[in-house]
This record gives sequence, C-alpha cells and structure tokens, in this order.
Amino acid sequence: MIKGFYHRILIVDLHKRSFQISPLSDDIPARYLGGKGLGSYLLYHHNMPGIDPLGPSNCLIFATGPATGSLLWGSSRYGVFTKSPQTGFYTESYSGGKVPEAVDAAGFDAVIITGAADSPTVLTVNPDGALFHDGAALWGMETYAAEDAVHRLFAGKNPDYKRSGAVVIGPAGEHLVRFAVIENDYWRSAGRTGVGAVMGSKKLKGILFEGNRKRELFDAAAVREYAKKFTETNRDSNTTKAYKSMGTSQMVKVMNQANAFPTRYWTEGKYDRWEAIGADALHEKLSVMPRACLKCFMACGRLATVKEGRHQGLKIEGPEYETIYAFGGLCLIDKIEEIAYLNDLCDRLGMDTISAGNLCAFSIEAAKRGKINYAIDYGDVDAIAGLLKMMAARQGIGAVLAEGIRFAADQWDMADMAVHVKGLEPAGYDPRVLKGMGLGYAVSDRGACHLRATFYKPELSGMIAADAVEGKAKLFLDFEDRLTLFDTMIFCRFFRDFYTWDELGQMIRMTTGLPGDRENLQRQADAIANLVRHFNIREGLTMKDDQLPKHLYRQLEKTAHQITEKEMAFMIGDYYRLRGWDENGVPPPLK
Repeated sequence: MIKGFYHRILIVDLHKRSFQISPLSDDIPARYLGGKGLGSYLLYHHNMPGIDPLGPSNCLIFATGPATGSLLWGSSRYGVFTKSPQTGFYTESYSGGKVPEAVDAAGFDAVIITGAADSPTVLTVNPDGALFHDGAALWGMETYAAEDAVHRLFAGKNPDYKRSGAVVIGPAGEHLVRFAVIENDYWRSAGRTGVGAVMGSKKLKGILFEGNRKRELFDAAAVREYAKKFTETNRDSNTTKAYKSMGTSQMVKVMNQANAFPTRYWTEGKYDRWEAIGADALHEKLSVMPRACLKCFMACGRLATVKEGRHQGLKIEGPEYETIYAFGGLCLIDKIEEIAYLNDLCDRLGMDTISAGNLCAFSIEAAKRGKINYAIDYGDVDAIAGLLKMMAARQGIGAVLAEGIRFAADQWDMADMAVHVKGLEPAGYDPRVLKGMGLGYAVSDRGACHLRATFYKPELSGMIAADAVEGKAKLFLDFEDRLTLFDTMIFCRFFRDFYTWDELGQMIRMTTGLPGDRENLQRQADAIANLVRHFNIREGLTMKDDQLPKHLYRQLEKTAHQITEKEMAFMIGDYYRLRGWDENGVPPPLK
C-alpha cells in the first residue's frame, strides 16, 4: 500500500444529511498523487458534464497531500476543487494558515461534498465521518464572526481531537457572488474563482474539521533529517529574509520599476504614487509583525494594525501585493491604510480582492464612459467601499458585478475593455511587459492565473528575457509542471526557489515510497494536465478560450509596451506542441 495516504475518501450528501467512507485504491495516487492530482481525478469522475456550477450536483472537494501534517516546510496547505461559477470551467484554490493541519487530522485524503442542504448548515468532519448542524444562527454573519461561532458552538466535543479548524463563507458566498471566497484563520482564503459561492449554493455556512489522525510516511526518519538540514541551509537565506522583512508588498517597487504594475484599469504600467502604497509605506503607516503559516519560517504574512487616522486600530493580515495592485494600482488609491480598509472589508464579506478590485476599476471606467449612471471615480475610497458592499449584497449595480466581469461587460457594452481570461481577471503582472505572463494567463486551466507557474519569477530575475517569445513555452512548461507537483503534495508557492525537481523527487519518495525520478514526475505532471484539460473541453472549452482580451493587445500608455496577437499565437502554439496536444489544444485520450 502506498504510504503518505489515508486511503479514505469521505463523501457527504448535504441534501440527504448522510455520508459514506470509500476506500482509495493505490492506482489513483500512483498516477496522480494527492492534492491537485487526487482532487482533479475525483472532480472529473464525480461531476456530470455540463452541470450548473451553482447547482446541487456540482461537487465541492477538499483535499490535502502526502506532505500535509508532516515536518516538511511549506506543507500547511489545503486545496479546494470544483467547477467554477466564475468561469464555468475547472478550478482549484488553495489556502494556508493553521487550519490545513486540522483538515488533515480528520483522516481523509479528500472530502467530497455533494447536494444542497434545505436550510443553512454547518458540517463537522472528523475521523468517524460527518455531523450536520443547524447553521441558521450563523447565516448572515461576516467571516470573522462566523469562524468564531463555528468554534464556539461545535468544537471541543471530543477531547481526543487535538486539532480543529474551521472554514467559512461570508455574505458574498451566501448571495452567490461568483467570486466569493472560503476563509479560514480570519485572513487566509481559498480565494479565487468563486469556491465560496459553490459553498453558499449548498447552504453550507461553515465546516469544522477536527481529529487526531497522522499519515504514515514511507520513511519518517528521512523526512525528519531532511527537514532539519533544510532549516539549517535555508532559514537565513536572502529569499527568506526578504519575505520575512517585507512580505509580498516588496513587489510593488519591483513591478513599478519594471513598468509592469497594472494602473488605471490596465492602461498604464506604473503608478506615480506607488511609494505611498509600497512596502515601506505599509511598515510606516501600520504596526507590522511577520506572521507565518504552520511549518513555515518565511513568515511572509504581515499582521498589521493601522496606527492613526479614521481606520486607527484596524487589524488585518495584509495587504498582500495582489490586493495593493488591485485597489492601489487599478483604482488609484494612494494611501496604504485605505487599501488595508478595503482588504478588511473584502475579507469580512468573503470576496476575492483581485476580482473585486478589478471590477471596481472597471466600474469607474464604465461611469467615465457614460455606460452607467453611478457616482464613482478613481481614488474615491468611500464610493469603492460602497460598491463592494453592494456586490456582496447583490444590490443595485452590485447585482450586475456579482455575476462577474463577462456579464457586466455584456450588460454595459464594454466587452472590448474588459480584462479577463475565461472570466477570471489577471493578477498584478502586465503581460505587455512580461510576455510569458501572457502565455500563463492564456493557457491556465482556471483562467488568468499567475500562480500555476509564477512565471513572473524567471522573467523578472533574468532567467529569460521578459520581451522574448521564443523559448518561453519551454521554460514555462518546466515551471508549470514542477508547480503542479507542488500542488499534489501540497506545498506553498514561495518555496519554489528551494524545491527543485530533485528536491521534489526526494520528498515524494520519502513520504510515499513512489519513484522520485524526473521521468516519473514528468509523467505524473502530464497526466494531471491532460486530465484537467479534458475536464475543461468536456465543459465546452476551445482554443478560443486560451486568448488574452482585446484590451491587453493595446499599447501601454506612456511606455508603449505591447504584446501582439502574433506573439501570443506563437507561444500558445509552441505550448500546445510541447505539451503533446494537437493544434487545437486537445490532448491525447485519457488512459
């Protein structure tokens, strides 16, 4: 039996208020591993083609990986897998903090949630299965209060369960906002593509995971020794020091200096007020303490408290770079404490800050162009905050925006202006400067995602020229496949500089006993990529969905940086070829 797995899957039917525990045979992890591989396999086989993402038949799958709960650094992560209500295609979303080890301690490799409850419900998942609780008193609560209530009302019933942790949704998830998130540990989010809306569609306010289970590793002694040596080698590295001292906010300076910081809704690549919202401003205007997930010494999180002004005393873990770009760059807000306020508002309501910030900036452009009659402008924090509340409540124009960027663009006749791929807005890396990011946005299986390959890293560091197109697909594929394996274990992206192919192979061997040679790892990454692609094709995806929006083919104002359709066609075609897909992006049949 393959080690590193519980070999148990919990299947919960919310409508019937029942569950069953099914065995996991060795052939599945041998081919796909855990985490993303297992979650994708289960989604493909348990979801019927063409179902409504917000219908009861859409599975919501929580999964951990062979590394979860171990001593390996960067392993405190869980994944969520479902059909996205934002894109209509496959999605995955990951979160860290302390809760992932509680998810793992429940003793299942994956939890599949099907059906929809008749009334608001809270679920408890433990090694014996599932318990169903009335969640009516929690319905309508913001996320922080809901998480506290789940612990207060339902945790601690069994003293043998040493670990417990809750995941919850906020009002946005309840109102089926298509970019609603799942929150845990207050400020950690499974944050993109609307997984919170799927949870809300099932009338599931929260899930309490608890237990005392531990995975049996193939070579636990080797894992301990590896983790010890890794600490000695990397704890004081320059990469670690950079994340610990400034977190992701350091990227504000980097991206502005590269002229790739999306500004004024994707029309410019540099914000002349960037210093007021960068890392130095964050650490000056807010009292900041580094904060880490379990099993992490990088402490990239910023546990920050606003020192003075109208938000004095506001406490939040953040803002992260992506939130700063979305509200600071796209919406031209030039006060970091105001961005922290909008970040806190999104967290409380349970909305993805990248999509929310993009939609606010898009609405500003719509107002300026006379497409909507709404009083909002760049830099107007209070109007933007009001719009966020309207989105979460589906009120006024917020009801249009709650349906996502594609719907709003169609309603307002602004399709040529809307920036998204497959319905998902990009992160804060402009592809007109970082052209490999254009490829990444286009071919990502969940939409315009920066995390599938984090390809800004090799482009910014000079591993390959940012404006090159030849050779981009080959290097991109190397990053994408390696990080796919990250998501099977499940590891944090910020360990990408440390966990090379060889290191990954060692860890997979130590935890599972499976071969860790490059050939076998590549075969597993290919199998997962093909499986997910087949899922998306089954849901209607064609090569036309692997394209950048028209607005991103326009030159950046002031610098004239540009990416052309010809350049994109070359990179995409090269990617298809190297991936082993045909000219239409169709992979070989599944084995």
